[in-house]
Amino acid sequence: MRTLILTITTGQGHNQVAKNLSRCLLESGADSLSMDVFEYINPVLKEVVSHGYLMSTKRLPKVYGKAYRMAEKRDTDSKERSVVKITSSIMARKLTKFVNEYMPDVIICTHVFAAMLVSSIKKKIGENVKTVGIVTDFTVHPYWEETELDHYITATDLLVSQATKKGISAEKVIPLGIPIDPKFANGIEKGEARRMLEIDEQPTVLVMSGSMGYGKLGKMIKTLDEANADFQIISVCGHNQRLKKQVDRMNFKHKVYNYGFSDKVDLFMDAADCIITKPGGLTTSEALAKGLPIVMANPIPGQEDRNVEFLLNNGAAVKVSPTYPVDEVICQMFANNKRLEGLRQMVKILGKPNATEDFINFILEIGKKAGTDSET
Repeated sequence: MRTLILTITTGQGHNQVAKNLSRCLLESGADSLSMDVFEYINPVLKEVVSHGYLMSTKRLPKVYGKAYRMAEKRDTDSKERSVVKITSSIMARKLTKFVNEYMPDVIICTHVFAAMLVSSIKKKIGENVKTVGIVTDFTVHPYWEETELDHYITATDLLVSQATKKGISAEKVIPLGIPIDPKFANGIEKGEARRMLEIDEQPTVLVMSGSMGYGKLGKMIKTLDEANADFQIISVCGHNQRLKKQVDRMNFKHKVYNYGFSDKVDLFMDAADCIITKPGGLTTSEALAKGLPIVMANPIPGQEDRNVEFLLNNGAAVKVSPTYPVDEVICQMFANNKRLEGLRQMVKILGKPNATEDFINFILEIGKKAGTDSET
């Protein structure tokens, strides 16, 4: 069986999901190719989109948030015009040629723009090629309603009603969860995880800023350090070396274990009692899979605001605000065992630790059927 995974570089989540799936499909015996569709069609376009996204979300987040909201509220009656606007005839022609040469059984899209492009060429690549879209947040983003795929993977069955309101058939929605690295499916007892990390045996708060080091993590930890409670802090600064050095130079009354980019995030989560993080879809899914109560901070306006709304309204997280600072959040959380236990229960309900395994099995099944249909 042969799979083609199409992503677009806007943030790390879409790419990480694509990489995880490609690796797991190869390990399962399927042929798999993952690529940034904009980079294949036009490398300059890829750079423009990637840098534009980073600039707007990091430097002009309010502008990005307003643009996202406008996309949510726009008139969706003229679908043909909007698809053509994003997918020019030249882009579609080049991708059609590649798909027909590669001859995949299944095309997987981890970004809505890739899904729109595939939808525009679907009639030209044959009915036997199955198409699957993965919605990588706890909301159905704008423009998914303008795609025409065979299946849509969502983070939870609680998003089915939102998808149907957008005109996506409920039969097409498969709530397997956002595919995460399989290492987040297996947990280690907290005490053992702390011994492996060589940190103290006491309540532990994990603070993450995301792979690019977004958010005012130094200020966040400084405020957290003011909490009158007994705990230690694991700080993860991502690729932001300047932020790592800044935190290293700071003085704290609580013990702080500070890391840059690390491949031990799953172990950090096993060692922690809660996580303070920017509410991206992938990090949130990893925390849910680990059964970790979530404290949300510094969301990017737009899709991360929707993640905040979903998790708050379903009782799986709390949110930091200017009038509800992180030190108060943690003090109240650790002082209220019933509230903490309630968070853990909802996190367990929403968590999908086996999302990737279930997704791979699903793809292998529909791929097998696609191959059978092509032979008849």
